[in-house]
Amino acid sequence: MELEDEEYLELVELFIETGTSDLDKFESAIEAGDANAAADAAHSLKGAAGGLGLTALFELAKEAEQKTRNGFMEEIAYLSRSLKTKLDEIASLIRK
Repeated sequence: MELEDEEYLELVELFIETGTSDLDKFESAIEAGDANAAADAAHSLKGAAGGLGLTALFELAKEAEQKTRNGFMEEIAYLSRSLKTKLDEIASLIRK
């Protein structure tokens, strides 16, 4: 399915909104020590990023999901910051 540029940009804008929500859920789950909720939020972010071809964000979310599913909660704080940075970068590019 081919998307027009404007349609793609609309999808990316929607992704930024939902991605921000997913990232908030991810961070809250980390703070609460809830690995399953963190993994679910990372999975959602990963799927949406992958579907839009946002490879760098997809790879970060994939790593976050894997680490949380494997119980490495203490090792993922940097991933949360990286995900936020990448999401902010995408948002600033889209809104120019």
